[in-house]
Amino acid sequence: MNTEPDFRCLHCRQYVITDPAYSGVQNRNHCPFCLWSKHLDLYKAGDRLAACKAKMKPVGLTVKQRQKRYAAGHGELMVVHLCTGCEKVSINRIAADDRADLLVELLGDGRGVGEETRAILEASGIRLLGSRETARTAAHVCGVAEEAARIAWAGSNDPAHDHAVGVDERTMHFCTGYR
Repeated sequence: MNTEPDFRCLHCRQYVITDPAYSGVQNRNHCPFCLWSKHLDLYKAGDRLAACKAKMKPVGLTVKQRQKRYAAGHGELMVVHLCTGCEKVSINRIAADDRADLLVELLGDGRGVGEETRAILEASGIRLLGSRETARTAAHVCGVAEEAARIAWAGSNDPAHDHAVGVDERTMHFCTGYR
């Protein structure tokens, strides 16, 4: 049962529903409309013990390697947040209702991440995903095959091949809009 109250985003002022039926996560901690968060957790996800309570800026994406014995894939895609008050860095699960276009925009060398913060990230084992991971990330957030996202991202002149690997109009529009 979800005990988290719905909230209004401190950054974009949108109303955010925390029910896991919408987001797919138990501890909703960021806005699906702008990806900004509020510094709530101190030691672990959901503890809500942080005294800071400042805004947390989304600065990049990373992959959290799964420690589960039977986990498939390359890990879980996570949003990297930087607290604007105390500069704490946290990683948070993406949610089912997060805007896919904003997630892809986070790819790169990190927005607003200085050398000191980058050193903290590296010391913590957090590697920001770069533009070379764009096709894989687009595939993940759009729910399409990686090959389809790669072709859509790069562009193709062979519609028959594109269709064969699953490149549809939605994937082309999404990927070409963020090249």
